[in-house]
Amino acid sequence: MLPSRRNLFSLLAAGLISFGMADAARAQAPREIRIDYATYNPVSLVLKERGILERALAGDGIGVRWVQSLGSNKALEFLNAGSLDFGSTAGAAALIGRINGNPIKSVYVYSRPEWTALVTRKDSPVASVADLKGKRIAVTRGTDPHIFLVRSLREAGLTERDVRLVLLQHPDGRTALERGDVDAWAGLDPLMAAAEIESGARLFHRNAAANTWGILNVREAFARENPALVNRVLAAYEEARAWALANPAELKALLVGFTKLPEPVVARQLERTELTHSAIGPAQIDTILQAGLALQEAGVLPAGTDVHAALDALVDRRFATAAR
Repeated sequence: MLPSRRNLFSLLAAGLISFGMADAARAQAPREIRIDYATYNPVSLVLKERGILERALAGDGIGVRWVQSLGSNKALEFLNAGSLDFGSTAGAAALIGRINGNPIKSVYVYSRPEWTALVTRKDSPVASVADLKGKRIAVTRGTDPHIFLVRSLREAGLTERDVRLVLLQHPDGRTALERGDVDAWAGLDPLMAAAEIESGARLFHRNAAANTWGILNVREAFARENPALVNRVLAAYEEARAWALANPAELKALLVGFTKLPEPVVARQLERTELTHSAIGPAQIDTILQAGLALQEAGVLPAGTDVHAALDALVDRRFATAAR
């Protein structure tokens, strides 16, 4: 039985709508993923060097654009501007970013590092945090070293108003310390390890528990529109992390190649970097929460900030299964 003219038009319209929906779906799929790499995130270097993500996405015609982050502040800046889809930060830095209106979600743990401490020159009279009163300190605002400095000052009964902050990116902070332009530096590995080994710099104040976790963040809009792609990126990260754990000598060589730092420096960084975690769980959440509350008490975050709510909005554990 032949369809009536009205039914024929209906079938044609349905077909056109179907094709239109398929075309729209294809148009909405990103043609590339923009992701960062950083020397403070060894797993990202493995991911980049070994082409794991490129192979995973090649069949779908999705490219990968790599952007270097020099610190959590830069990764957050790139995420907020939409020039990155995925960015590496410290957990507390991500929380501050979220509180300040950066629409990101934290979805993965790439390391448990002791990547920051307070550093001074080998011949400096500075021996404790209390000695920093009135001194010049190099720091990169909005990063874990900055957060570590604020918390350390608070524990010593000081605030940022009691010292003179010199705002520099991490590499310039090391240079300023070694030139004598500042009295101390809130350091970051591997630059901190290089300062130790190459110029005898002293880590005069350490607290591994106050270093927040290495966290991978994704733009909230990207996660909402492309949840399957987020899972695939995390699966690629897991492959890279497993390779890093299984090949410590190769990981060290890879870091040496990226950083151009001597092998002993990279070895020192890796001594302070644990790669056995991936999913954001209670331990990670509590560490970030405690950092946020400490920053609020120190006056860095407004007194009215709901830190618990901000953390709930930041962490997205839907992707934890893929990470594990």
